[in-house]
Amino acid sequence: MVELGFTLSSEEHGPNELVDYAVHAEEIGFDFLSISDHFHPWISAQGESPFVWSVLGSLASQTDEIEFGVGVTCPIIRIHPVNVAHAVATTQVMADGRFTFGVGTGENLNEHVTGEKWPEHDVRLEMLAEAMALMRALWAGGNTSHHGEYFTAENARLYTIPDEIPEIVVSAFGPETAKFAGEDGDGLWTSGPREAVVDAYEDAGGEGPKYAQLHCCYAATEDEAVDTAYEYWPNGSIPGELGQELPTPAHFQQAATMVEREDIAEGSTVTDPDPQAHIDSIEQAIDAGYDHVYVHQIGPEQDEALEFYAEEVLPSFS
Repeated sequence: MVELGFTLSSEEHGPNELVDYAVHAEEIGFDFLSISDHFHPWISAQGESPFVWSVLGSLASQTDEIEFGVGVTCPIIRIHPVNVAHAVATTQVMADGRFTFGVGTGENLNEHVTGEKWPEHDVRLEMLAEAMALMRALWAGGNTSHHGEYFTAENARLYTIPDEIPEIVVSAFGPETAKFAGEDGDGLWTSGPREAVVDAYEDAGGEGPKYAQLHCCYAATEDEAVDTAYEYWPNGSIPGELGQELPTPAHFQQAATMVEREDIAEGSTVTDPDPQAHIDSIEQAIDAGYDHVYVHQIGPEQDEALEFYAEEVLPSFS
């Protein structure tokens, strides 16, 4: 059975608003929530970047049954994996097992802020593998010491440990990382219905949940939706690997000058207010092999989009 979710975009909304949207999403029948973990927004117009672990604690206390996850955290540079393991364990206890832990190799935008060197992707993947092993050791309980290539832990022990250890769902956009997710992870997380990524994940033995985020902008007209997406999310149309390499929102804003409104209108973000366009987008992800599909509504009209999905989209999947 496919589960449908809603994005809590921490780049665009403050912490209290994110919790309000989560409560609303649960009320109208979404199955799960995903919240992004960013130190910076992509561009300054988005305007927010609350600390995700504080918001997750509020989600645990303010929602009742809906599942939620962080999509995704980078536990290798900005925050040491010992501290991330601690945060995950506490969040899972507060959520009574409703939490899913997504990880990735991160973006320079968020990770350079401590002054550490930004490694190339293959090195970051090695760091992620070591971080995952260390976090799993901590969740097993007992005293943990680790002297690895990238991380050190000395006499570390977590005393608040959940009965159900959360799965580690690994973000992947290409076959190399999808293979890693299948071999070392407990699930797959990506953006867009990337069928080749699913194939690589499953070929590597991956059997866990498969998450895909879809971008949309619901508004009264398509022109309004395109204008909103162009103002708040032009970064989604920036090509190539710039999303992992640019260091500041100002650099993303400069890169976004290459993006035209036509790029958004003709791109993968759903801007058509016709419910069938949103239904088709979800069905495309399902057909590509994803069993957890969630939508990111771009811009300030969150409650309006939630009501639109409740009335016009979700009934097609009930």
